[in-house]
Amino acid sequence: MAVSTVADQDGFWDALKKAHGRLPGKARWVLAVASTDGGRAVNVIVHDSVEGVREFMEEYAGPFATTDYSQADAANAVGLPE
Repeated sequence: MAVSTVADQDGFWDALKKAHGRLPGKARWVLAVASTDGGRAVNVIVHDSVEGVREFMEEYAGPFATTDYSQADAANAVGLPE
């Protein structure tokens, strides 16, 4: 789970559109959503590790946002795919 504070909305979303087609290995992008003002974004990516998501996201979106990364608590989530 990647929760971003977005400084450059156009740069951030352009970078994520590029990143989407370049997911590593068996990674899956489940969700990408922004707040109505564009200042915050949440991305849910299924991957082998949080560090792998961090490396991937920072390569593309790092210059445009400050992002916190954590593993989602799937047991208490609503709506996440298996």
